[in-house]
Amino acid sequence: MVSIPDDLLARIDAGAAERGESRSAFLQEAARMRLGEPRPEVIEAMEWVERHRITGPGPTAAEAVRRDRERDDRR
Repeated sequence: MVSIPDDLLARIDAGAAERGESRSAFLQEAARMRLGEPRPEVIEAMEWVERHRITGPGPTAAEAVRRDRERDDRR
C-alpha cells in the first residue's frame, strides 16, 4: 500500500487528466523518470536514429553543395 497526501493526489489526478492518462500510467511514468529510465518514445527515437545513421565517410557540406550545383547545371 502507498500513502499519498490528498493534495498531492489531486495534483496527480489533474496531471494525468491533462495528458489523457490514468492515474496508474501517470505514476508509473513518474517512477520511471525518477529512477532514471528513459521514456519508451525516447528509446524508440534513439533506435530509429541508429538504424538510419549514415556510416562511412561522406562529403563535407561544401562538397555536397558543389555536387548538387554541378548536377543542376547539367540539366
